[in-house]
Amino acid sequence: MILSDIKIILCRASEPGNIGAVCRAMKNMGLSGLRLTASNTLDTKSILKRAVHAQEIWENAGVFNSLAEAAADCSLIVGTTRRRGRNRKSVSMDPRTLAEWLSKQPGPAAIVFGNERTGLEESELELCNIASHIPASGAQPSLNLSHAVQIYAYELFRAIEPQTPVKGEWTAMNREEVSALVASITDTLAGLGFYKKPGREMQTRFLRDVVSRSGLTDREGKYLKDIFVKAARLSSINP
Repeated sequence: MILSDIKIILCRASEPGNIGAVCRAMKNMGLSGLRLTASNTLDTKSILKRAVHAQEIWENAGVFNSLAEAAADCSLIVGTTRRRGRNRKSVSMDPRTLAEWLSKQPGPAAIVFGNERTGLEESELELCNIASHIPASGAQPSLNLSHAVQIYAYELFRAIEPQTPVKGEWTAMNREEVSALVASITDTLAGLGFYKKPGREMQTRFLRDVVSRSGLTDREGKYLKDIFVKAARLSSINP
């Protein structure tokens, strides 16, 4: 599945500002397919005011009479709901689990959100194949519509879209790099006569575990290596 396969469907959305914010959240994460059902006449000016640099998402949105019509071309329909009940889905995925699962499925798929106040109706949820929920504090478990869409959009983007490394982004050394660093450190210590008694093997394991848990970047690893090399050099100059 690719991002263009994902359709965001808002059922009976009533707040123009929320719809505009949804447009912006979608564009932030590379989504473009917005659909609405059974909405009252909405103030386009208010929508566009919140859809910062994402006006085309609203302008290209589809409006339908029902969820069945809006999702007619989707092979998977995901209903977002925090509520459980006799006539509701008994199994639910959180956004991250859902995004990872969808990334391996054929498209298209719809992620469905209910009205800001009442959520999805039971008849709407019945049309869905899967339920999904956002883990939240029991003190305030209900999220703003656009915030909820942003969370799903982010997880879908991370799971589906190839990620471009960001300059300066933290990336921990891999196992091979850690082993090379530890070997350099223990070689330096051996050259200083540190291992006159057995113990290098145990210290190698110790250093490897400590460096791995610390999550050093490659640059930090090289800096640490240079410290030991310089210490050894100074030791040879000043015995």
